[in-house]
Amino acid sequence: MTTATAQTAVSSPKRIVTTAGVGAWLSRPLASYHLVVTITILLSAFGLIMVLSASAPEAVAEGKDPYSMFWQQLGYMALGAVLFSLALRVSPRMLRSLAFPGIVLAVVALALVLVPGVGVKHLGARRWFEIAGVSVQPSEAAKLGLAIWGAHVLATRRRETAALRDYMVPLVPVATGMCVLIVLEPNLSTAVSVALIVAALLWYSGLSFKVFAAVAVVGTVSAALLAVSASYRAARVFTFFGKSADPSGSDYQPRQARLSLAAGGPFGEGLGQSRQKYQYVPNAHNDFIFAIIGEELGLIGCLLVLALFGALAYVGLRIAQRSLDPFLRLYSASATTLLIGQMLINVGYVTGLLPVTGVQLPLVSAGGSSTAVTLLMLGILANAARHEPDAISALRAARPGRVSRFLRLPLPEPVRPYQAKLLRGQGSRARVPSPERGRGAQERPTGSAKARPVQAANPSRRARTRRWDSPPMGEAERPRQPRRPMAQRPPEGRRPAPPLRRPRSSGR
Repeated sequence: MTTATAQTAVSSPKRIVTTAGVGAWLSRPLASYHLVVTITILLSAFGLIMVLSASAPEAVAEGKDPYSMFWQQLGYMALGAVLFSLALRVSPRMLRSLAFPGIVLAVVALALVLVPGVGVKHLGARRWFEIAGVSVQPSEAAKLGLAIWGAHVLATRRRETAALRDYMVPLVPVATGMCVLIVLEPNLSTAVSVALIVAALLWYSGLSFKVFAAVAVVGTVSAALLAVSASYRAARVFTFFGKSADPSGSDYQPRQARLSLAAGGPFGEGLGQSRQKYQYVPNAHNDFIFAIIGEELGLIGCLLVLALFGALAYVGLRIAQRSLDPFLRLYSASATTLLIGQMLINVGYVTGLLPVTGVQLPLVSAGGSSTAVTLLMLGILANAARHEPDAISALRAARPGRVSRFLRLPLPEPVRPYQAKLLRGQGSRARVPSPERGRGAQERPTGSAKARPVQAANPSRRARTRRWDSPPMGEAERPRQPRRPMAQRPPEGRRPAPPLRRPRSSGR
């Protein structure tokens, strides 16, 4: 068998490379990190090219420089690259410490943008701040703040016997308040994105399927009621279900988008050769840029974009599965779900499978705040990839690479075993599982005010003086029980020898 296997390997080296080469590369310690960085660069570069192609005719029609939108998008990409590199330098501990201030600032910004004179109103919506001539959309930053804060809260309260209240409060009330403020702008598409984050956090934190299904039904019904509450949104919904026959009305955008996709065929008209972008497809560089991709690059170009997002979904869930830190696990899963959900919604309404909602295609559609926040979100995801157990060992054992030395990235710290914080709730009989079960640790109820963190038997002074809310010490840092000095320990089976006495002087 060994000789036959060797002969097969020699006779068909290409098959060995194709089957085992990819698996061997994916088994490398930093494969997830390299995948996130590579996918981010490819999507950003592809988005810049398509924004230049789709925005030039509209800019010329308005009397502007045909490269104006390209340079503007390039500036936002540069800002996002800086945020991406900064996210690689932030430790998970620091990120969790910024979670609560971040969500407070996000809610305050969402409330201030609704104030006349503070928020800028454009096309009937008050969604932006005008800062030094640059429009900033706080709802985009609020999505990232909710993902970080929600992951922090659920990771802190994660227990084997967690009650429903521990999952829902305060995550769902805060997210509901944010959705109300966002809908008042109005901006239903961002509210849908917030709902995606909450759904991902609840699902990956271990909420039961029945409760999750009930929450999903309530959210879907609420979204449907909000969709028909405004006349322009109701027109889009009725158009989707075939209630509108006016080709120049609410059905104009989806119809022109489908014509663009049909004109592209399998190979496309060629890069920059689209005819529908000449004021036939509204927002060709933004909401409907996927239609221009289909017309210029054809079915092959569309499949390549979908393949990149599919790879992003794979690596994001891979990071979430491999991470030992529950905070990084929940954040990676929720951020990946948000980006992939936005992609599916955008492609869905461009192809006519969903009503038009205005959700952008991440990193491909033109946008300032959305591009910068998306790159920051991916930077934190890449940082989570560097905190995989194998990646930590590899980075600490080998010399840093050129990129790490250029960016001066700090070495990731080993992930400590997780232990949930003790709740201060009155009357709660929940129990906190200890990572040291089977080594003298016990489970204690947390209902009384005298509850103490679970410690091993006979802890040392260092272990007793740790704060109740501090993370537990790892195996390597756990202090050992102090041993008695050698002079105080008698040999086994013998009586302790009397101490040596100093001989008396003879007086001479």
